[in-house]
Amino acid sequence: MTRTFVVGLDGASWRLLDPWLAAGDLPNLAALREAGSWAGTRSCLPPVTFPNWKCYSAGKDPGGLGVFWFEHVDLAEGRIDVAEGGDFRTAELWDYLNDEGQSAGVVNMPTMYPPRAIDDVVVAGGPDAVEGEYRSIDSGYTHPEGLATDLEERFDYHVHPDPLLSGNDERGAEVDAILDLLDTRFEVALTLFEERDLDFVHVTLFYLNVLQHFFWDEEPTKRAWELVDEWLGRLRELEEVNLVLMSDHGSAPTTTEFYVNEWLAEHGYQARTRTVDDYLARAGLDRENVLRVAKRFGLVDTLARVVPERVQKLVPQSDGLKRDRKLDAVDLPRTKAVASGQGPIYVNPAFDVDSVADELVADLRAVEDEQGPLFDGVYRGREVYSGPYVEEGPEVVVDMRPGVHVNDGVGGGEVTTGPDRWAAENTRHGIFVASGPDFAARGELDRVSILDLAPTVLAAHGCAVPEDMTGEVLPVLAGDPEVRRREPLPEPGEGDRRASEEVSERLQQLGYME
Repeated sequence: MTRTFVVGLDGASWRLLDPWLAAGDLPNLAALREAGSWAGTRSCLPPVTFPNWKCYSAGKDPGGLGVFWFEHVDLAEGRIDVAEGGDFRTAELWDYLNDEGQSAGVVNMPTMYPPRAIDDVVVAGGPDAVEGEYRSIDSGYTHPEGLATDLEERFDYHVHPDPLLSGNDERGAEVDAILDLLDTRFEVALTLFEERDLDFVHVTLFYLNVLQHFFWDEEPTKRAWELVDEWLGRLRELEEVNLVLMSDHGSAPTTTEFYVNEWLAEHGYQARTRTVDDYLARAGLDRENVLRVAKRFGLVDTLARVVPERVQKLVPQSDGLKRDRKLDAVDLPRTKAVASGQGPIYVNPAFDVDSVADELVADLRAVEDEQGPLFDGVYRGREVYSGPYVEEGPEVVVDMRPGVHVNDGVGGGEVTTGPDRWAAENTRHGIFVASGPDFAARGELDRVSILDLAPTVLAAHGCAVPEDMTGEVLPVLAGDPEVRRREPLPEPGEGDRRASEEVSERLQQLGYME
């Protein structure tokens, strides 16, 4: 049986890569496309890390997962909680491989912290594996647990780079730390694949997209992609191995920041109250300025250790309140809707939900700037999601026009501005390449869904595809084998909620929950 090595390239986009491919700068990626099948992919809404890595591995949209963005919003209870890996209620690609007697390893996959048991190994990663504000985690991120010590001793493995990139002007040590991290990810994944003779391994390069967010197509990002291409050259030399490249979403240069909660307030959907943040912001004190000064003088760890968490949370962000603090500034009994970032909008059940949602859809479809409508689509949640958890999701979802960043800050004041921290924003259109003994050389395909990837990999391994995977097996398998179907596996047990505040701080530093 052929083994499979999947490279998850966070935020990878043909829009970014095509000029470099045309110039001959990524020869191994070009050769893989030439020898196999490739396509652009379509992510689930919203096109972000949480939930799209799990949409890939589970073959389901967020309505089948129970997670719709980086946070859970419950306006009936007046709560917003940060989402974690254990909140996803689904079996995944590797569970089905295991169930049919095949071994699997997962390295640096976002959405998998805290790690859970599979046969063989899990190394959690992405923005959700953290321990303490602004600090990386040094234990508890692997299954089996002792693997973390082995990785650190053999590879000097780190879950997060140090120093952490948090601004567009940081092009020295911060970029070098990310490149070292990407190199180690490949080395660890390949070593585990070969030493443990795994049937399947998946490795995610999460910090690749962090570079794209801050630099788009500039030199730091190109250096990273040249490193990736060198590793693809090494992986192409493996015998009897399928090589699959994919991304959770795409990316494009940021042109516009749309502050969705400010728009909701301006159009009568949201009522506000004053908070202490208003007065601190007037004095010019915000988290970005504090962090910038702390990094300059090497005081990040000291401040994180000695300043009480309740005080840290009172320091405002430049673009308004985020996460659960949004509700501190919202007069909820008089508020019809509250938004998460990058797409989901929740309607207060104290109002007529259908009527408010329909009004929102109509009003948001009319939002324009000098380039035209801000959104390629505005939908009711039930139009774009399916599965048992649709009712837990947002009532309205926007599909951002490429280059538009939907920011959920409350209290920033302006509705539309130019780009803020990010030079590039997520889009729905990612990448897919499949090359190797089990894949035919079909060349470029029409755009495919991210939900199609797990069924396709399972079929390539001769495994039955579960009936609750809503994606299709792509027409890329050599010999067009018959595809079997099967009953789904039960959901794994719920994970701990032991790091929600730490997760939110990491997301904030990277700009995901600014």
